[in-house]
Amino acid sequence: MKVLIGDIGNTLIKLSVVNNNYKIIKSYSFETKKIHNQLFLKNLFKKILKNKLRKNILFSSVVPKAYKKIRTHLIKHNYKVHEIKDLKISRIIKLKVDNYKQLGSDRIANAIGAFYNYKTNCLVIDFGTATTFDIVKKPGIYEGGVIAPGVKLSIYNLNLNTASLPIFKLRKTSKIYGKNTKDALNAGFLWGYQGLIDNITQKITKKLQNNFKIILTGGYANIFLRFLTKKASIDNNITVKGIIYIYKKLIK
Repeated sequence: MKVLIGDIGNTLIKLSVVNNNYKIIKSYSFETKKIHNQLFLKNLFKKILKNKLRKNILFSSVVPKAYKKIRTHLIKHNYKVHEIKDLKISRIIKLKVDNYKQLGSDRIANAIGAFYNYKTNCLVIDFGTATTFDIVKKPGIYEGGVIAPGVKLSIYNLNLNTASLPIFKLRKTSKIYGKNTKDALNAGFLWGYQGLIDNITQKITKKLQNNFKIILTGGYANIFLRFLTKKASIDNNITVKGIIYIYKKLIK
């Protein structure tokens, strides 16, 4: 039978149906705010639940209200719904953090997805609502991470709190500065975030005295890949891979 897993983020919700071999066969992605539309929710799960699914469903969620809404709906259809932090994650990764409850489930999934897929020290940089850096070392130790403002959120906040600066779409460019407002904004965000990412990566590497496989994920990964000083790769399914691994080990 197939398995349903989900990643509930501040901006987007991603649902994936995986087969018996835990390979993704169908994906659904939509804005998180849509989940409060009862008709949308009903039609979405009417489509998804046509698949023959196992009774256990696993979510990573950083939005409690959205998770509760989905959980309530699925329980009505006799499914058992779990959230990552309800499980004994310590069985598969050691979390060296001050307060486990404060750590986002998506970041736990990123660390687990990275380490168990690449079998080495990993630094996962996730371009989500926030830009997060998560460090996982052999033999499966989550060291901690960094949370910085998200690119898109920063663009919108700058527009919201100024009279004349527009919202713009960040793009790749070789221009170091601009001769008009949008080009100047683009240069500021591109090179500003490139510098932020390079600097944080360098400091983490120096502090821990380790080489890391750097994995980029999220909406802006493709834009920043070519501009970073250190070699990196893109894996936009890293969160899903982590959720799948947790499901296999702790729910199966």
